[in-house]
Amino acid sequence: MNLHLFVPEITMAAFAVLVILLDLFVRQKAVLRGVSIIGLLAVIGYSLGMWNGISDELPAFIFNSMLAVDNFSLFFKILLAAIAVLVILASADYASKFTRFQGEYYALILLSALGMMLMAAASDLISLYISLELASISLYVLVSFLKDRKSTEASLKYLLLGAIASAVLLYGMALVFGVTGQTQLDAVAASIQSMGLGGLVDNPALLIGIVLMIAGLGFKIAAVPFQMWVPDVYEGAPTPITAYLSVASKAAGFAFILRIFYSAFGMPDWLSQNWGMIFAVLAVFSMFIGNIVAIPQTNIKRMLGYSSIAQAGYLMVGLATLGFASAGAIAGQSTILFFLASYTVTNLGAFIVVIAISNKINSDNIEDYSGMGKRSPVLALALTLCLVSLIGMPPAAGFMAKFYIFSAAVQQDLIWLVVIAVINSVISAYYYLRVVKVMWFGEPATPENVPSTVAPRVALIISCLFVLLLGIIPGQLMKLAEIAGKIFGG
Repeated sequence: MNLHLFVPEITMAAFAVLVILLDLFVRQKAVLRGVSIIGLLAVIGYSLGMWNGISDELPAFIFNSMLAVDNFSLFFKILLAAIAVLVILASADYASKFTRFQGEYYALILLSALGMMLMAAASDLISLYISLELASISLYVLVSFLKDRKSTEASLKYLLLGAIASAVLLYGMALVFGVTGQTQLDAVAASIQSMGLGGLVDNPALLIGIVLMIAGLGFKIAAVPFQMWVPDVYEGAPTPITAYLSVASKAAGFAFILRIFYSAFGMPDWLSQNWGMIFAVLAVFSMFIGNIVAIPQTNIKRMLGYSSIAQAGYLMVGLATLGFASAGAIAGQSTILFFLASYTVTNLGAFIVVIAISNKINSDNIEDYSGMGKRSPVLALALTLCLVSLIGMPPAAGFMAKFYIFSAAVQQDLIWLVVIAVINSVISAYYYLRVVKVMWFGEPATPENVPSTVAPRVALIISCLFVLLLGIIPGQLMKLAEIAGKIFGG
């Protein structure tokens, strides 16, 4: 059984239960935050230890090959647990808005992270779907935590649209199973390769199934035209959960896509090039619609919501590259992993500043950020750095992330797609720099400083430090991303 390979997931589930039980007896709710972080750090530490011993025992499969334990899944376990740590730290001040439910709040973050970790590790259609639902149901509840009109409306929209997307995804999986007779990804791949080109053409149900799976997963990564939920959910959800959705859900969604499309649909080349072209077209629409609609936004959470749609477009440039790459190439996977890590620290940093400012001014309107450079220069500087990174300008992490992902696309002769992506990066500079202009050149409504406790400051320092480090010395993380990507290329 090799249960020791499943320790990170067991630890996550155990600490989620522990937090709920402690909530019954502990009056000082900060203890729950500390226990949650200890559990997540334990997951990160154990996963790092497994990475060091990877050559001796891994990759391996557990639970009847339902879950894979390899460098790819370990990369996402570490990334997702780190995201949860930063979100919990950033929630320290904000969590006072739902004092009675802090135990449930932290437990649901842990359970959603557990579901996303399983999404990255799943190697069977059934385990993929179950892990997706575990993550999704936890997120539906978290979005509604403010219990006001906007939060409840956002949760209901997210639930209804998410249920439709899950049904579409499941229907696609059912068609793939019906044609191949397999649910295990490697077995699905073997069945497809045995059909040959003629067999694929004679089985339109398989192709329809793949298209339906792309549609279902497009919702999870907020790609056009499946992005309808993003602006309302981002605006209505508690701001720490908006931050969590924007990075963790996207990271898990791309892990899901990489696992299933490369493992099951990576061969023959004709098939991979066709789904690669689908992702290329979705990337173009996501970049243009995300960036153009972000321009007139007056609410910073909605603006960052449309920004996340555009960022999904940049990431899908990597998926298109993967579809057109030759078998064994790892450039597409490794650049996506690096981009996800860079986007994570960048977007979390931006949202941590938004959390601190909105707590003080009780507003998410961009015009209310006027003069923030004079009121709280450290927060304004941090947000400026993160917005510069989202544009893709040096010396921030976003520049190297886009450089790597665009370079890999050029190597596969997707120059037209890179040109469109660069044009969109220029478009995005308008609405990102507009926030910078308001903060540094506007007049403050009051000279009062923006206070925050130690925990959010620590989260902001960590995020901004990595934004700079990944922009200046990206080599080490890129090496780790290449190692994680080798499970597909080897």
